[in-house]
Amino acid sequence: MKTSPKYLALLALTALIWGGAFVAQSVGNDYLGPLAFNAARSLIGGAVLLPLITLLGRLSGNAGRRPVQGERKNLWAGGILCGLILAVASTLQQWGLQYASVGKAGFITAMYIVLVPVLGIFVKRSPGARVWAAVALAVGGLYLLCWTGGAALGKGDALLLGCSGLFSLHILVIDHFSPLADGVKLSCIQFFTAGIACGVPALLFERPAWSQLAAAWAPVLYAGILSCGVAYTLQVVAQKHVEPTLASLVLSLESVFSVLAGWLVLGQALSARELAGCGLMFCAIVLAQLPGRKDRTKAVQGG
Repeated sequence: MKTSPKYLALLALTALIWGGAFVAQSVGNDYLGPLAFNAARSLIGGAVLLPLITLLGRLSGNAGRRPVQGERKNLWAGGILCGLILAVASTLQQWGLQYASVGKAGFITAMYIVLVPVLGIFVKRSPGARVWAAVALAVGGLYLLCWTGGAALGKGDALLLGCSGLFSLHILVIDHFSPLADGVKLSCIQFFTAGIACGVPALLFERPAWSQLAAAWAPVLYAGILSCGVAYTLQVVAQKHVEPTLASLVLSLESVFSVLAGWLVLGQALSARELAGCGLMFCAIVLAQLPGRKDRTKAVQGG
């Protein structure tokens, strides 16, 4: 597949927005519970896309066109499934940010880039020695980044690792459904699903007040409009035209941007040990996405 630079640029922009979103999420924790914050950002993200769907339909001449049966089924199945996974993953991430710095959270979350090819085992895409070497590097990086000398990972680290695993699954589900349905509509359904899935338990257990939401307006709007409405939609649209491995590599820049954002905005600096862990994890991320021998041969042969 020959990839247009514009789609790689869209994915790079996605990574930049997501990296900055870690700051917004960290600040949001000062005002709202994890479920309430994610419910607000997801519902805003879905609402932002509603007029965009109408506008794009008019520009393309498809306004009012009813989707065929198979397309409708894929649209709703993909949107709801992606939304449920996103709801749990983003909530684990939000909880984890209560115990970890922005940069640390960004790098642990980026483990999904290594986990995606490993999960390929379950869809009969067995990873080679290169991927297992990447996993070993990532484990070493996590040791330097997270280990404090105790018998187990810290609470925040464990939550972020769980979030990373779910984001791996989210990427694979998007890769399956994005060619089968309209990307913007799929993203819109995803956010409303995630908003409802987080909103109901938030009302039951966190009982957020309007004053809390008003105080958190800036991080909620950033996370809702940019991180959800813009970035996740760019991901869905761009992944139609970019191979999953290449897309994952570009999206992994999120971890670098999160460290820079945490340092520039919140003044959060990593220790030398933590920076070394980040370096190992970034090497693992790149190694996991490099083309193998078969892929290079296929590219040379024009396959």
